[in-house]
Amino acid sequence: MFDAPRVFAFRNGSPQLSDVAVWLIGMFVVFLWAMPFIWMVSTSFKLPEHVLTEDIEWLPRVWTLENYRKVFEYPVLRWGLNSIIQATVSTGLCVFFGAMAGYALARMRFPGNGLLFALFIASLMIPAEVTVVPLLLAIIKVGWASTYQALILPTVANVFSVYIFRQFFLTFPRELEEAARMDGAGPFRIFWLVALPLARAPAIAATVIIFTLNWNNFLWPLLVTFDESMKTLPVGVAQFAPVVGTHTQLEGFSVSMAAVTVLSIPSLVLFFFLQKYFIQGISQGSVKS
Repeated sequence: MFDAPRVFAFRNGSPQLSDVAVWLIGMFVVFLWAMPFIWMVSTSFKLPEHVLTEDIEWLPRVWTLENYRKVFEYPVLRWGLNSIIQATVSTGLCVFFGAMAGYALARMRFPGNGLLFALFIASLMIPAEVTVVPLLLAIIKVGWASTYQALILPTVANVFSVYIFRQFFLTFPRELEEAARMDGAGPFRIFWLVALPLARAPAIAATVIIFTLNWNNFLWPLLVTFDESMKTLPVGVAQFAPVVGTHTQLEGFSVSMAAVTVLSIPSLVLFFFLQKYFIQGISQGSVKS
């Protein structure tokens, strides 16, 4: 899964005690992180009577797909389509506008540049719940409730996307920009033809994180969608919870684990294929502040 030569390369060509200690601690943390996920997937294949047992059973005694069949009795495919449209479009717009804003804040000099970036970062301290009510009232007033634009537009502005691109463009070679200017390119052309194509690593890092946030977004889609056909997958999956679901509590555990497993697959697949560039983008974005 990871690049083995990079992961297991030690300093000076031989393992040091500190290297081994860090590696062991890292593996322990990975194991702790993976335990709930393994338990979730395992439970999704268990019979209801085998879920709550006295002894821990990491693997099902009897493997069954019945839980997944019950999940797909609901319009899960429709919810998934809504989530794909919402998460994909929102992520694309977030990354594109984040790259533009990050480039402007990093490479252009104008009054209030630093103050504007400080306000961007300070906005992270404002809980999203504070803006939900006025935003919801505005969406309802313009008649956008239960529409794709209501799901997408409020999520386009993302400070993290601006931050990671700004940090990358701070280290961007000025020689490339100067060469483009000598060829008669303006600011937008330099950004579009020179800077943006070279920002693949931060773009992928931002894409993975923002797509995951949009895919798992629950509160806003819950409030703004009133039609069953416009629900996103996280909102639809919530009804499989053992307490509030339509199944018995015992049966609900296995069915809800199957539903959450379905929900988690796209984010895991995206990270699996883009993890190399994700790590590069995060590391490049932390070089200079």
